[in-house]
Amino acid sequence: MSSIIDQLAVSLGHKDEVPNIELAHKIVATNNKEGIEELVDNLNNKNKSIAFDCIKTLYEIGTKKPEMISGYAKDFINQLNSKQGRMIWGAMTAISAIAGLVPDEIYKHLTVIMDTADNSGSVIARDHTIYILAALAKHQKYYEDSTALILEQLLKSPVNQLPMYAEITASVVAVKDKETYRKMLQERLKDIEQESKIKRIEKVLKKL
Repeated sequence: MSSIIDQLAVSLGHKDEVPNIELAHKIVATNNKEGIEELVDNLNNKNKSIAFDCIKTLYEIGTKKPEMISGYAKDFINQLNSKQGRMIWGAMTAISAIAGLVPDEIYKHLTVIMDTADNSGSVIARDHTIYILAALAKHQKYYEDSTALILEQLLKSPVNQLPMYAEITASVVAVKDKETYRKMLQERLKDIEQESKIKRIEKVLKKL
């Protein structure tokens, strides 16, 4: 067994994620590209615990230094077809970390990403889809499609997620679309009963 796999939580007999997070820090600090390659190679390891630890370590690297994993977009996209929910939302977390760096690659697979958000049943996967759409919307050639999908997601999102989704996406909406965006949020305010969530939406509306 190789040194990188030896340092994963499962290899060390840990039930928590601490070793994976520490490994991610170490890989970033040492710019260990070979280590990243090894983690990616083991995303399909027959030992699911190893695969889970690898995707965790990879997306932790992505949150710290996304350019280190941006060349593996296709590998993460492929994991959206996994039968393991942990791999699906882990891959979506990694994709959201790199979407702003490799928008062309991510946009090519947007249909798969949206299908995953709608069908996986994972709140985490859906949350990261919003980050992905917001990242794509910052690029002019993807703005129209991304904004249409953002509005669609906001319209049907669970009340619990709505304030966060509004906060993530409001800043990417162009002037020409702000009125449509505002009306949609005002309409959805009717669905919200919790005062704290109403205040968060109202704060977004004021900024618009």
